Amino acid sequence: MRLTFTSDLWWKNAVIYCLDVETFKDGNGDGVGDFRGLTQQIDYLAGLGVTCLWLMPFFPTPNRDDGYDVVDFYSIDPRLGTLGDFVEFMRTAKDRGLRVIADLVVNHTSDRHPWFQQARSSRDNPYRDWYVWSDTPEPDDPSQVVFPDKENSFWEFDERTGQYYLHSFYKHQPDLNVGNPEVRDEIARILGFWMELGLSGFRVDAVPYLIQNVNPKLPDPHEFLRDLRAFMCRREGSSILLGEVNLPYDELLAYFGDGNGDELTMCFDFVTMQRAWLALARGEAAPLAAALRERPRPPKDSQWAVFLRNHDELTLDKLTEEERREVFEAFGPDKDMQIYGRGLRRRLPTMLGGDLRRVKMAYSLLFSLPGTPVLFYGEEIGLGENLRAEGRMAVRVPMQWAPEGGFSLVEPERDMPEGAYSPERVNVADQKRDPGSLLRWIQLLIERYRECPELAWGETTVLDCDHPAVLAYRCDAEEATVVVAHNLSDKAVDAELTLKGLRSCVLTDLLTDDTFRIGDRDAVELPLDPHGSRWLRATTPEVPPEDASVKARATASPS
Repeated sequence: MRLTFTSDLWWKNAVIYCLDVETFKDGNGDGVGDFRGLTQQIDYLAGLGVTCLWLMPFFPTPNRDDGYDVVDFYSIDPRLGTLGDFVEFMRTAKDRGLRVIADLVVNHTSDRHPWFQQARSSRDNPYRDWYVWSDTPEPDDPSQVVFPDKENSFWEFDERTGQYYLHSFYKHQPDLNVGNPEVRDEIARILGFWMELGLSGFRVDAVPYLIQNVNPKLPDPHEFLRDLRAFMCRREGSSILLGEVNLPYDELLAYFGDGNGDELTMCFDFVTMQRAWLALARGEAAPLAAALRERPRPPKDSQWAVFLRNHDELTLDKLTEEERREVFEAFGPDKDMQIYGRGLRRRLPTMLGGDLRRVKMAYSLLFSLPGTPVLFYGEEIGLGENLRAEGRMAVRVPMQWAPEGGFSLVEPERDMPEGAYSPERVNVADQKRDPGSLLRWIQLLIERYRECPELAWGETTVLDCDHPAVLAYRCDAEEATVVVAHNLSDKAVDAELTLKGLRSCVLTDLLTDDTFRIGDRDAVELPLDPHGSRWLRATTPEVPPEDASVKARATASPS
């Protein structure tokens, strides 16, 4: 395997940090986060070690769906600042070496967007074909409705023009018709506008919905994604499209492109995420090990984005009903913790009961899984949720900077968590001073991940293990190898692993500096604490582990 370490593939081993400007930091004292507040915290983010910021929607909006209902794709919501504030933020982020991507929400607009207002004014309006209309509500499956507590169909009748319009999500979010060349051109202009202001790419919202509504007369709906990727690469060769594609692997692969990676650059791995939660619920590695074995290799210049939690509910739709019940019982047994019957509206630390050993192990798992790790804001300090909020808003709480909150000089517009997860008990300031804190652990994991190109670039092999609670795998790149082991149970175990080709090598734990020698049978016995984790670099006895990593970088050459 020949590796290519170039700036054009920066995203291969990036650390992506998702945040909502509205809930991160208030810079002008009105109780709402904004770009001024975010800019003030750039040094914190750079110090954490993340390399790419993913911004949730920041466009003007009626805010009926937390910003995902857009009325102007070319501006900043006035509550969050101005275009000048955005440019200053981008300049500061670039100065600290951080790239920035943003949500691309073009499956739909708000029904208050000028385009839709024009489209519904008459059937003859030039904007009419910018949306999807029908004389009758075409058959749809109510079980597939995304928000079954609010909607019962994908079609809504428009009284003024006597037709139905398509909405894959809420009725106030009419779907754009990307089968219309004018719509596709406009979307490209939107990308070009924000790239000119410094964005390195976009996280594409709801990709399957975006292309499934393409005019059926077009021969290939994926052509739209190819065109977008080609447009971006012409503007900036290192730009990316990170796709939200929650599909089984055999259907998802098409979104990378026809074997050559000319569509989405990265796709979120929903299957591995859901199997990870099933494994954590059972305290057994088998579900996650099976997912990693089944996961196909993406095209050469593509990558998986791995995550355990994000800004939405914890969707469990790829599990069986019985498996879903297991996860519910383990991590969200109360009805108000569940949502739509298919997911959980909780953050990771609360799901794991605040058990710091277990939480640290879960994040060790995240950063060592093959792919590019994605962290949701506040995860680095163990931020909790607010179950008093409606739906998915439960996890979108203000960031907690200090014991008194630190988010704003006034009462935040959104409520903060209470009890064990209140700002007095969970905040950045206290954890910065505590070497044993979750914040310091996340910083260490990010540092070690960046030092281990094998995890992002290497070939992964899931290892057989003699203990059902232990997930172990090896990542090989050139002559360098990293072995990872996690104990998903609450009991200490000794795990025996067979590591072919590494006889007489030394394994150095990059998290603790412990060392283990691989015996003549190519086997090693690893002691693992309850919910313990080990990242082990293999070297010959005379080579220090840090030199093995350098060698992996130095010997890599273009393929």
